[in-house]
Amino acid sequence: MQDIQAAPSMPRLNEPAPNFETATTHGPRKLEDYAGKWLVLFSHPADFTPVCTTEFIAFAKSHERFQEINCELLGLSIDSKFAHIAWMRSIQANFDVAIPFPIIEDLSMQVAHAYGMIQPGASDTSAVRATFIIDPDGILRAMIYYPMTNGRSIEEILRLVQALQTSATHKVATPEAWKPGDKVIVPPPQTASEAEARAAQGYEYTDWYFSKRALPNP
Repeated sequence: MQDIQAAPSMPRLNEPAPNFETATTHGPRKLEDYAGKWLVLFSHPADFTPVCTTEFIAFAKSHERFQEINCELLGLSIDSKFAHIAWMRSIQANFDVAIPFPIIEDLSMQVAHAYGMIQPGASDTSAVRATFIIDPDGILRAMIYYPMTNGRSIEEILRLVQALQTSATHKVATPEAWKPGDKVIVPPPQTASEAEARAAQGYEYTDWYFSKRALPNP
């Protein structure tokens, strides 16, 4: 795993995610704590803001669904853990929703800079809405950036984790808006002879480069 000090200003897909060791609302956390699990690490601009509140409520309500697919959630903003705790208590008091996952305290902005969460075009002092999906081996598999003004779809993040897990397990690709139970895309042939043989291989065949198949029931 890369060390924060040596990490590039922007992480890169299919490379080790930048390491971290930091305080959270659930005590100390480091990337190694999530070995063997998928991890959704997501940043928000600030505590006690309305758009972020809607996102945290949605993440909290979907927390068990993420855990059911061996995926943990970890939030971050450039606020103290005491501000995080006060905000969590406010959410529970006002919306009757408990936040069950930890939130990183990142007053130094060390983790935010390592993951490219600070976007000077948006703010030099707050993290944008960045989402990183890290696999059980600590490899960064996906990242999504949103502006401060617009909330994420937590349902889409859950769907993306499921798609990444499916691709990793079955060595396939997934089409637009794929969800569990849908057919997947078979990797295209790599040689002319393989392309010639593709039509007879039993897939849902459209053309040599485009075939689908159903996955076996879990």
